[in-house]
This record gives sequence, structure tokens and C-alpha cells, in this order.
Amino acid sequence: MARILVVGGAGYIGSHVVQALLAAGYKVVVFDNLSTGQRCNLLKGSIFRHGDLLRPASIAEVCREFRFQGVIHLAALKAAGESMLRPEVYARHNITGSLNLLAAATQFGVERFVFSSSAAVYGDPERLPIDEQHATRPVNFYGFTKLTVEQNLAWFARLRGLHIANLRYFNAVGYDPGGALRGLEKRPANLLPVCMEVARGWRERLEIFGDDWPTPDGTCIRDYVHVTDLAAAHVRALEVLGTRETLTLNLGSEVGYSVLEVVQAVERAIGRELPRSNVARRSGDSAELVASAELAREVLDWQPQHSSLETIVSSTWNVYRDAP
Repeated sequence: MARILVVGGAGYIGSHVVQALLAAGYKVVVFDNLSTGQRCNLLKGSIFRHGDLLRPASIAEVCREFRFQGVIHLAALKAAGESMLRPEVYARHNITGSLNLLAAATQFGVERFVFSSSAAVYGDPERLPIDEQHATRPVNFYGFTKLTVEQNLAWFARLRGLHIANLRYFNAVGYDPGGALRGLEKRPANLLPVCMEVARGWRERLEIFGDDWPTPDGTCIRDYVHVTDLAAAHVRALEVLGTRETLTLNLGSEVGYSVLEVVQAVERAIGRELPRSNVARRSGDSAELVASAELAREVLDWQPQHSSLETIVSSTWNVYRDAP
């Protein structure tokens, strides 16, 4: 049974990845500092080790103990707007932490490394949908950190023989349709969980960052992919890396929804309007980001199964509605 390390495996996306790995028969060790991850996301059948990538000895100790065949790296700060205000913090966590992990992984013989990257590496699109050949010119510091890690991975593949997969997510949303994972994100900055917090009365209102974008309704358009579909792609990437040295793949639904369309879908699900207001555009945003995931379909034999807007919203509301 292959041993897989999931860094950030107590987090929102990470816990769904762990769930998919366990279902596929892998032995899974979760490494997490629990700054945003939660103990309630730790699944039976996985092994947990508390540690921090900013303490190199703690990640080296885990790699020495288990001698992993593969690593899935999901630990990062991810708020694009915040990254423009706190670049030093994002550099330390996203870049330095990743380099510490890479050093430990290669020191102790890891063969396969799957990296949670982002569509933010592309920046403002020159064409839509965005494919993997698109220029990488991040417009926010978060995207820059992800691209920097990708570039380091390419060198480690060349110099250390590491087999790497860069999975460039578009917008990860939704919750486990089976209801096993119900841990809410801490301090979310993404549209859908913020809508849910407004729906529950935990926030006064939703702020929409700009209503004058060059889109049909004036609000930003994004490609939303269900987190369970993302998790399935990670398992496939690990498997495919047995025969390939490098992969760089977009993971998206290939359908774009505007902010207003998402808000209206939430309002239909909860049966009432959300209090909201329009505010100034946010630094580092783009008008429209929609994926071409053709390469992932071809290479991973991957097709989103849960990424309709209705499924995304309903699976999220099911968790938030019943949260204490």
C-alpha cells in the first residue's frame, strides 16, 4: 500500500483529498499546523502529525518516519486580496514553506509530488477559455507565490528526478455530497462561503467588489469546480505520475458564472434575498477567468461530476444550514 503525505490535509480542500485517497486504498498521513485546518476534518483511517512547514525539522521528521512514495502539497495562504496587503507573510508561508517541504521530500526519497497550484498564475486572460499554454503573468502576489513554487518544482524535477504535477485550480467550492466532511473554513474570503455566512447572519452583508467590470452584468465571472471533483483529480495525478515525469493541468468546470449569478443561486437555495452592497474593485482581481480543462480530461481521464452550480450551492448550504 503506497504511503502518501497530504500537507494541509486538515483543511477544506485537503480533507476532501484525504477522503478520496482513503477510498482508493492509500495509506494517508496528514501534516497540518491547524492554523486554518481543523481536527474535525481528520478522517478515520488517516494518521495525523501536527507540524509546520516553517519549522524544517518537523517536516523532515515525518518524511524520515514514513518514507512516502508521494506528497500532495495543499498548505498555503490563499486570499488574493490579502496577498496584496501582506506580501511578506505570503512569501514566507507559500514560498519558504514549500521549499522546506521540497528539501525534506527529496532528502527522504519521495518520487511523486502533486502541487496545489492556481489559475491565479495566469493573471488577466489574453484569451478565453484559458489553457495551459497561456502566458503566466500573475496580477496578485498570491498567484506569484504559486508560480514561484511551480518554477522551483521544475528544477527539482530536473535535478532530483522528482515526478511533479502542478494542478492549477480555478475556484474550489462545494462540500462532500455524502456529508462526511462538514468543517467550515476559518475566515473565508471567497464568494460562496461569504454568501453562506451572510445567510446565517454571521456577517451583516455581502460586499460585491465592482459592478462595472466588462461582463454582461458588470460583476466578475469565475469558473467554479466542486472540491470532490478536485480531489478525484489528485488521485488520478498520483497514478499518472508513475509513467510521466511532469504534468501541468488546469482543473475547472469550463463554465463561467458571474458573482450575481452565484448570489442569485444562493438566494434560490435559502429562499430569501441576501443583504448586499457594491463596493470598489479589489486590487488583483480580473474580469473573467474560465478554464479549458481539455488536457486534464485527456491525461487524467477526469470529468467533473459534481460541478453544476445547483450541486455546488446545495452541498454548501447543507453544511452551513446545520452548523451550530
